[in-house]
Amino acid sequence: MFQYYLKIVPTMYVRLDNTVLHTNQFSVTRHQKSVSNVNTESGMPGAFFSYELSPLMVKYTEKERSIGHFATNICAIVGGVFTVAGIFDTLLYHSLNAFHNKVVLGKAG
Repeated sequence: MFQYYLKIVPTMYVRLDNTVLHTNQFSVTRHQKSVSNVNTESGMPGAFFSYELSPLMVKYTEKERSIGHFATNICAIVGGVFTVAGIFDTLLYHSLNAFHNKVVLGKAG
């Protein structure tokens, strides 16, 4: 026995030149079960399809990003790298400093 559950979502794509493409998105879930008289499982052999049409529509719109948005993203990346490097530097400095103090005291093993 094969069971298929299909979900259909209406979708609209609006491009930069304002052309509109109406389409659908699909998702499928498949279940398969062996049907025989020997097993305790019972059921009718066949292929069964269940459809669910979504009452909501998804709309994708293309938009151009400004140069300011690009510059902000670059600054965020540089700032993140600088912050991670600073954390790594601090951890390394304190670890080496603690090890150096143990060596000076003669407790390093």
